[in-house]
Amino acid sequence: MRRKIVAGNWKMNMNHTEGLLLAKAVDDFLLKKELHSMEVILCPPYIHLSQIAGLLRASNISTGAQDCSDKESGAYTGEISAGMIKSTGAEYVIIGHSERRSYHNESDELLNAKIKTALKNKLSVIFCCGEHLDEREKGNHFNIVKSQIEKAFNGIESEDFANIIIAYEPVWAIGTGVTASSDQAQEMHSYIRSIIKEFYGKKLSEETVLLYGGSCKPSNSAELFSMDDVDGGLIGGASLKEEDFCKIIDSFPGK
Repeated sequence: MRRKIVAGNWKMNMNHTEGLLLAKAVDDFLLKKELHSMEVILCPPYIHLSQIAGLLRASNISTGAQDCSDKESGAYTGEISAGMIKSTGAEYVIIGHSERRSYHNESDELLNAKIKTALKNKLSVIFCCGEHLDEREKGNHFNIVKSQIEKAFNGIESEDFANIIIAYEPVWAIGTGVTASSDQAQEMHSYIRSIIKEFYGKKLSEETVLLYGGSCKPSNSAELFSMDDVDGGLIGGASLKEEDFCKIIDSFPGK
């Protein structure tokens, strides 16, 4: 049985005090609910990582960074290495988010290098992939996602791929209020699982956690999470509101 995961990507939000208060509220919620069948991952800005990792008490809540450098160390002003992230107590790192691809022109080749560096430093990777609206309208969405996955995981062996989560984020649904229908999400997640099977075999394809990321909120999370190949969500805006995020966590069928 695959893990069920809800990951909150805070993006560039929350000052230090606000971030600690939100993390504590989510931690208190999980302690009270005892939802041991699933994992929650908080991905705040770098400045929060160490203290949030230290205050968490619930056994099923972890922390992750929103990005990492492809370099181990050196004269790279402003960069944060995977080793630095690991030293905070964080266990995960998001790589390939559409905002990084778009605003920072991150190529598939760079993402491949980042993934390898993260895995070398014992961080599990939440890898993001997804198509733009024009690519979907042209019927090219499957090819785009396959190409992103194929290039990102070039040279990644099966034993390392076991430490990777894939988040499908239709770019046309991020921050727009538009959400892929549950059928659209299931269709793409099923396709991604078939790609993993092609590259890494049936066992890994069945074990790999696939998250949906694209305007997931309390009003649609239960339906999305009920799909066979949707194992949870990478939550953006709704992860900044304690009530909304906790409702999403609580919306898993049979939790």
